[in-house]
Amino acid sequence: METRTKIAVITGGSRGLGKNAALKIAEKGLDVILTYRSNREEAEATVHEIQSLGRKATAYQLDTKEVRSFDAFVKTVGDHLEENTGSRNIDYLINNAGTALYAPVADVTEEQLDDVVDIHFKGVFFLTQKMLPFINEGGGIINVSSGLARFALPGSSVYGSIKAGVEMLTRYLAKELGPKKIKANVVAPGAIETDFGGGRTRDDEQVNAMVAGATALGRAGVPDDIGGVVAFLCTEEARWINGQRIEASGGMFL
Repeated sequence: METRTKIAVITGGSRGLGKNAALKIAEKGLDVILTYRSNREEAEATVHEIQSLGRKATAYQLDTKEVRSFDAFVKTVGDHLEENTGSRNIDYLINNAGTALYAPVADVTEEQLDDVVDIHFKGVFFLTQKMLPFINEGGGIINVSSGLARFALPGSSVYGSIKAGVEMLTRYLAKELGPKKIKANVVAPGAIETDFGGGRTRDDEQVNAMVAGATALGRAGVPDDIGGVVAFLCTEEARWINGQRIEASGGMFL
């Protein structure tokens, strides 16, 4: 009997950590649906890379801050899947999309805080809620958090606090979805050299040196350090991992 190809949906899958994870997931033999916020060309380039690995891939525009757009997104994805696979279902949802906020508590505005809540918590919560009916038994949800939910660095109070909320939400998802055999886990990267936050870790020599000095393995992370961890959670080998926070930071601030 032919084995059905599993399908992963990853938000913010066109660049940085999301792109690396999408490629690693494809290497595990899954088809990928990725979202991008604004750069269609970048997203299509990632789609072509995945296709070059012999897997199917599609990219859709989605702003995870716009909860009202989720119903239309879920319908579009479902229509695409039904046409191409005969089912509207997926196997894994990876909530990866996000932006940075660096500001001391004294300076944070209500608008800034609302943006982070909408993108990193409210968006994750409601996109997961909308996708739940379409996640196959045995599938999973992977929420991308941050080392900043464990340790504190000045300027990341809002981002770190909201990521801590996502980590708690993940435990509730694991508990509530257990009867459906759906797992929920967190991958928490440390500081990574990408364009995230304006490329701060990658491009600022002082920040990069600080990160390297605070990390047991002696350097800042790169996307290739993270994507495979996300991809592993999309495999049968990870079937008994549930409700867990996996930090991939090279041992930062141990």
